[in-house]
Amino acid sequence: MIALGCDHGGYELMKEVIKYLEEHGLEYKNYGTYSTDSCDYPDYAKKVAEAILSGECEKGILICGTGIGITIAANRYEGIRAANCTNSFMAEATREHNDANILGMGARVIGVGTALKIVDTFLNTPFSDDERHKRRIAKIEN
Repeated sequence: MIALGCDHGGYELMKEVIKYLEEHGLEYKNYGTYSTDSCDYPDYAKKVAEAILSGECEKGILICGTGIGITIAANRYEGIRAANCTNSFMAEATREHNDANILGMGARVIGVGTALKIVDTFLNTPFSDDERHKRRIAKIEN
């Protein structure tokens, strides 16, 4: 299950991500927001982070205007490794090397086509399980 969250700046792009997930038969839980009305991104980062930490969801996708604020907010939670990605290479690397569990994106930074490629890469790239990456993640976690 994939946890979804966005603020007003990410709402339109999130609708496109939801279409992608539905077209690919992927289960998700949408934690909002549900409109373009102004709201606070930390509220949605918290909901997605908690869904992952509780085990309800395996991965998350967060979207705000730049992807920066919502990713910073998610990374405040121990056990969350959120990465703001602007291209597919970043999404692949953060999954392989960092075992990132949340993808952050900026709706005002990337277009829909690029965003969907990033989502596809993030969701379909496994962690490398390489000892050097495990060691580095352990240092972050501790």
